[in-house]
Order: sequence, then C-alpha cells, then structure tokens
Amino acid sequence: MGTVTVGEVEIAYEVDGPEDGEPMLLLMGLGTQLVAWPAEVVDGLASRGFRVVRVDNRDIGLSSRTSTPAPTRAAVVRALVHRGAARSDYLLADLAADAVAVLDHLGIDRAHVVGVSMGGMIAQQLTIDHPGRVRSLASVMSTTGSRRRGNVSARLLPRMARSLTAPRPTDEEEAVRLGVEGWRVIAGPHFDEDEIEAQVRAAVARSTSPLGAVRQLLAILASPDRTPGLRQVRVPTLVVHGLADPLVAWSGGVATARAVPGSRLLLFPDMGHDLPRPRRGEIVEAIARNAARAAAPTADDDRPRS
Repeated sequence: MGTVTVGEVEIAYEVDGPEDGEPMLLLMGLGTQLVAWPAEVVDGLASRGFRVVRVDNRDIGLSSRTSTPAPTRAAVVRALVHRGAARSDYLLADLAADAVAVLDHLGIDRAHVVGVSMGGMIAQQLTIDHPGRVRSLASVMSTTGSRRRGNVSARLLPRMARSLTAPRPTDEEEAVRLGVEGWRVIAGPHFDEDEIEAQVRAAVARSTSPLGAVRQLLAILASPDRTPGLRQVRVPTLVVHGLADPLVAWSGGVATARAVPGSRLLLFPDMGHDLPRPRRGEIVEAIARNAARAAAPTADDDRPRS
C-alpha cells in the first residue's frame, strides 16, 4: 500500500501477489474505491502468478481531491442531457496518466491492464495513449465513448441524475444504505446484499468523497470518443459484458470488441453492472488467458472478432 504524486495529485495504490509476477493493473469504476474488487478476482489473479496493482482513481478513496469549486446541480444535469455541454477539471486521459505514474513509481515497464466500467474507459485510454506500457487489455462492462453505444437505460437516467445531485448523507448508516441501494439498482440477478453491504461499509470506513463520482462522471462526459484510437490497438484484448447491464448497455461492449482488431468478446446473460459471484471464476480465467496471448501470440489473434 502506498501513494504516488502526480503534479498536485496523490494516487493511492495497493499491491498483491508475487513480487516477481507479471504486473496486472486493475482500474475500478465511477465513484468506486479499490476495495470494491472482489477477493475472488484479486486472489484468483494473484494465485495465477500475477503481481496485482489496484489504484484509487483521483477524487476517490485515499487519493487526493480536486480543489476547484464543486460543479453545480444545473451543470451536472445539463451534461447528462447534452453531453457536449460537459465541462470537467480533468479527462479520462488524465486518469490514465495517473495510473501510468503508479507503474513508473513501482518500476513497472509494461503491465496487463484490466478495467471495469469507468475503469474500462481509463484502461482503453491508457492503451491508446501509452501503447508501449500495455501487454494486454481487458475491458469489462465498459464502452467506447460513442454517444450511440453503451448508453444508460432510459429508466435509470432520471434516478442517476437525482442521486448525483442529491444532498450528501451525513450519517454513516444512511451512506451505507444508499450505497447498497445504488448497487442493487444496477446489479444483475445474482445481487448479494450481504456482500455488497460489507463492501460499502469498508469503503465508507476507509474514506468518503461526496463529489468524487460527480467529478468523475463529468470527466467521462467531457472525454472524446475512443473508437478511432481503439482501432489502432494491437495488444491482446478481452471485452466482457453482461446482457442485463442497465448502466452501460451491452452495445458498448460489442462496440469495443468491434473497434479493437483481434479482440475477443465474452457476454453473460445473467450479469448486470457488477461482477457476479457465479461468474468470477470464468472472468478471472478469461483475463488470464487473454494475458497469456501477449506471451504467445498466434496468427489467429490478428483476426477481428465480435
């Protein structure tokens, strides 16, 4: 566990697995701390010999907060309705650069990069902007940034807008309750309330950042479409998505797989915007197999898949 300074920003990270293992960088999603990675995923990758590096994206967890004035409610709603109106203090490219700084700090030249949701967007951007630092890419329940793909469900959008602009809870129990309810709305049929409550409690006890999710959302909305850049990606790429995802429609996963040459697409009918326990073993195995493609490429890897 440690921190690295990037300009005026401090990024917190944790490392698991063997010191001499192949590095694997895990990037979490919107408003979510590194403790949200399920133990089965972290331990599963570490047991396969990977040196697993998890980070808190800026404005979340133990990483530093943006000091500029908070976005207004009107600005957030306007950005959700008209993406072109989004204004942010930083972009996904900056979050990708933060992650690269962690690799630099740890003396890691190249890493396998795995991201979920917003973390998948950061992982994509990192691969585009810093191709020499990436051995393989796994983009999970994420999208390309195209306004036509991977959009929030129409039924979920009003609730999302209310949640992001509502007064922040001051009571710890209320914060936990709201956190659990937030996960319940976007999860698939395997939602485990006890597990999620324990995860949310751990996050609340570790750190709270009321504006973190808002600032990160604006960074997503203000960032450009990554599709042209993804077409230039040449590392082994795995795309994982759930067909029951209401937050990032599975069309976003399909668009990602179609954009990256030679990518492999894994869809689960019983997965929402979560990492469901019954599927974690399969997801870990798929990530490990994709990483192995970096060590042993074949002619088959050059054929686009969707």
